[in-house]
Amino acid sequence: MISIYLIGIVILAYLFGSIPTAVWLGQAFYGVDVREYGSGNAGATNTFRVLGKKAGSMVMFIDIFKGWTATNLPHLLDSSIVGTTDSTHFVNFQLALGVIAVLGHLFPVFAGFRGGKGVATLFGMVIAIHPLAALCCVTVFVVCLSISHYVSLSSISAGFTFPLSLAFIFKTTIPSLMLYAIAICVLILITHQKNIERLLKGKESKMYLFKKPTK
Repeated sequence: MISIYLIGIVILAYLFGSIPTAVWLGQAFYGVDVREYGSGNAGATNTFRVLGKKAGSMVMFIDIFKGWTATNLPHLLDSSIVGTTDSTHFVNFQLALGVIAVLGHLFPVFAGFRGGKGVATLFGMVIAIHPLAALCCVTVFVVCLSISHYVSLSSISAGFTFPLSLAFIFKTTIPSLMLYAIAICVLILITHQKNIERLLKGKESKMYLFKKPTK
């Protein structure tokens, strides 16, 4: 049965996801709307590119926190809202809230429905659902970025690591979690189409974790 509490928690998850961290931070501290520069996305990657590592790091961590918070709302508020003690159903509800938060990031009501690609918010959701699988994703992301210096390629690689780690390392028995993990891969591929085109053409921008080597 759908209650006013369930409707409220769903709306809250969307509002958390809709917080346009990159837009608000850029406008408040730099007088810049990051959507008007670089790739045009209101996300951590474009913030790194346009405003630098400090601003990009802040956006990334806050966007991760958005996804984690929205997914954990049943724990943070009142788990009885879910109306079941079954672990699978509880995880399904968390997944639904996380997806809603990601949609909020993609289409934020606070920023004219022009958001980012949702990778950081997705990652926050993954941390909330399966921390060890999230650690595998982080490892792959950092290694890939250190070698290739492409954030987009690293994000795609980390995204595919999630279902693979669930299936072959952690051997999950929750079908909805596997379906969600596969959906993440599809979503990342869709939102990174332009990046993939630039990668194939050798025109994708690089980002260095440390100081860029001198020629």
